[in-house]
Amino acid sequence: MNPQILKDLVSIAMPYGKYKGRLICELPEYYLVWYENKGFPAGKIGILLATMYEIKLNGLEYLLKPMRKS
Repeated sequence: MNPQILKDLVSIAMPYGKYKGRLICELPEYYLVWYENKGFPAGKIGILLATMYEIKLNGLEYLLKPMRKS
């Protein structure tokens, strides 16, 4: 796993859609499940969404807390 991906999850905002402007790490689980069923988009945003889906699915959100800016 590339550590930069974890840093990006807490610093990159969703570029479009219902949650435009919200950090990837703050997206609700049901939205990520919807993408899992629909298919994640290509490119970096898809990688970030799929990674966040796996983190939430496995209850690993605590791993991102130390990286988040208060």
